[in-house]
Amino acid sequence: MKTSSVFYSIILTMINYNPKEWFSFIFRLHKADTFRKLFPLILGICAYSGIIAFLEKEYFQLSANSYVKNIPVMHSLLGFAISMLLVFRTNTAYDRWWEGRKLWGALVNNSRNLAIKLAAILPENDEENRSFFRTVIPAYAATLRSHLGSEKTRIELFAEDKAHPLLNAIDESKHLPNQIAASIFKKIQELYQQKIITGDQLIFLNTELQSFTDICGACERIKNTPIPFSYSVFIKKFIFIYVMTLPFGYVFNLGYYVIPVVAFIFYVLASLELIAEEIEDPFGGDENDVPTDKISENIRRSVNELI
Repeated sequence: MKTSSVFYSIILTMINYNPKEWFSFIFRLHKADTFRKLFPLILGICAYSGIIAFLEKEYFQLSANSYVKNIPVMHSLLGFAISMLLVFRTNTAYDRWWEGRKLWGALVNNSRNLAIKLAAILPENDEENRSFFRTVIPAYAATLRSHLGSEKTRIELFAEDKAHPLLNAIDESKHLPNQIAASIFKKIQELYQQKIITGDQLIFLNTELQSFTDICGACERIKNTPIPFSYSVFIKKFIFIYVMTLPFGYVFNLGYYVIPVVAFIFYVLASLELIAEEIEDPFGGDENDVPTDKISENIRRSVNELI
């Protein structure tokens, strides 16, 4: 028996790509490219740089000997600081993304291990209990995905599955992954009391059962603990002030070429911050987030094959 196709409908959000295709990356603008998001701001920076260049060269007619020429010294001193901040920012964000991916990889392994063990323990003709675990084990991954995505979670099961009183007792207004995990524990305990599984087998299953809640808690720690607000605001202000002061000094050396140069510098610095913002929450709906939809579907497929 299989779960509802509506519940497990898949919308793959993560980008699949070949890292060896250089030309497609360089000349094709994907919708996840930061250039698309920053394009209005880049135009504004170009206009701003052009105005500064015009005022200094044409209107005020400042010479290369004026005091403004010393401003690039500040950029040279601050360039190392801003580069270190952005490196730390992106590394921290990527660590959060990779930890989230490892947690969901562990969820896949533990779901499969639990299914393998139950398939060996439960009698072949015990279709009622097998169908219960075929439904509930993948349901945990799917509800955890929705829970972490801050979506309204909902279980759609076949009418036959709703005969299980443990599933009927689930309250959708409460923490749904915890209720799914609790229903699995209760069912295992019920099988133990009915002497379908032994005490040794109960201990044998405990590692995978406990791991569900551990993985959920670790994912919630990532989801509910963003980068400190003051740190994120400081980097944005630093980038803004750094870029906005670039045209004042470099216009004497570059002339009106300062317009594309400043725009490119802004694109690089702002893109690093945008990328960090996107991947620091690996359970959202962005293009580069952890593909929890696909992982949930893989768990469902594996469990149905094993049990």
